[in-house]
Amino acid sequence: MLEPTDAMILLVPVLPIAIWAAVSDLKRMKIPNTAVLAMAAIWPLIGWYLVGVTPWLWGFAIMAVVFVAGFLLYLTGTFGAGDAKYAAAMSGLFVGGNIGEILLIIFVCMVGSLILHRILRSLPFIRNATPDWESWTRRRYFPFGLALSAIVVFYLLAAIWPQG
Repeated sequence: MLEPTDAMILLVPVLPIAIWAAVSDLKRMKIPNTAVLAMAAIWPLIGWYLVGVTPWLWGFAIMAVVFVAGFLLYLTGTFGAGDAKYAAAMSGLFVGGNIGEILLIIFVCMVGSLILHRILRSLPFIRNATPDWESWTRRRYFPFGLALSAIVVFYLLAAIWPQG
């Protein structure tokens, strides 16, 4: 897991990009390529300084593996193309993390995002405030960018939070 200071440094550029990607996916069921590129730029620009060269290089390997896995999931219709690219772009940040903690964060964020989306979608005042959001009306699809953004943000927050 990242050191708390390193996680705070990463959270500064990650948080606005994560919000941008999540809101865009909620609104248009698309994650903009510019958001993916912005997230992908964080690891090459900052990662080497925070984790050192060897783990930094492993981060690129993780990004490649996640990209291939996401592409295969896209081919099966399980995953959207933007989701696959966004997952790959953010995956380098997880280098050196505890796999059990990462999987727990992934599970909680996926289930939590799905439940939150379904609750918000059912509230008339939310629907009235955001009438043009595609994710409210596309019943068979879920804006996975919401879950992916939650995963990376909560991972960094967990690294910042004191380990008691």
